[in-house]
Amino acid sequence: MKNTTIRAIDAIQEAQKIAFAPFVFQATVSLRKLGVFNLIFEKRKKGGITIEAISKELSISTYGIGVLLEIAESSQIVTKDDEGRYLLTTTGYFLNYNETVNVNINFTNDVCYKGLFHLNESIKTGKPEGLKELGNWSTVYEGLSQLTPEIQKSWFEFDHHYSDAVFDDALEIVFRNNPKTIFDIGGNTGKFAIRSCSFNEDVSIKIIDLPGQLKKALTNVKNEGFEKRVSGYEIDWLKDNPEIPNGADTIWMCQFLDCFSEEEILKILTTAVKSMTNETELLIMETFTDRQRFDNAKFILEATSLYFTVLANGNSKMYPAEVFLKLIDKAGLVIREDISIGEYHTMFVCKKK
Repeated sequence: MKNTTIRAIDAIQEAQKIAFAPFVFQATVSLRKLGVFNLIFEKRKKGGITIEAISKELSISTYGIGVLLEIAESSQIVTKDDEGRYLLTTTGYFLNYNETVNVNINFTNDVCYKGLFHLNESIKTGKPEGLKELGNWSTVYEGLSQLTPEIQKSWFEFDHHYSDAVFDDALEIVFRNNPKTIFDIGGNTGKFAIRSCSFNEDVSIKIIDLPGQLKKALTNVKNEGFEKRVSGYEIDWLKDNPEIPNGADTIWMCQFLDCFSEEEILKILTTAVKSMTNETELLIMETFTDRQRFDNAKFILEATSLYFTVLANGNSKMYPAEVFLKLIDKAGLVIREDISIGEYHTMFVCKKK
């Protein structure tokens, strides 16, 4: 166990940062949206820029710019010299220009912020009580195709950011045995199906997903010209006794199973096993909390678990790999390969026992 003893003065400072964390976050969002960070960065070679100059260039009151920059300075997001000129700190630079941070901020602000107010209620009930801030659905997945364009954009950018970068490496593994038919379970917007069809000219893909998402995915597939090789199969995994067709050489589940409780994951895997032959590969790719090289990656995943609690479905999370190992075994599968892919992901290559 790490030594958690720190000086009382430092501890109270950290406690106060947490107490006012929403204020710092929303100030950061405003500074980004108003273009203040961009302007400060543009003026870096001139030694920075004053509040008065920012006010004049952006047509925003010095009062408004002032209250935002004061909390940003206290939070070490910007610095101010003796002449009142502001510059971005390294933290401020990342808050405005780092792709991963940008995706996370938009996801937090647009998708999660209002809903997180209901976290305490969700912990008590086991239901996504914050989802009412987005729409009237039992789970967020039912409503993905109906979210407002801005919220939908932030949701999919967050989801895709942590999978798109590893698709190239993943596809090399998916196609090394030259599968002719792949079931893409939880096909989302159809990105994997499209990438697979581009990667291999002979493969056929069946996307298995909720009706709303399936419609969106197949539209995207058609727009890319692959509609003859990609079909759909509607399913609701939360209903009793779900079934999927037979005939897959490969079953693909990428960042899908973490959207369900342990009991539901076991049901999904058991259903998949029933459709498999001894030759079928089931590929599971996930970001496991206990397999991250860096603390910030683990922190992001654990924060994402709270999104699942209060908004997505109320009972899932980002899991440690050890949970999946037990469920995979219990479902009647054996892991043939355990592969690390990219910075965050692990792929389990499974076969029937």
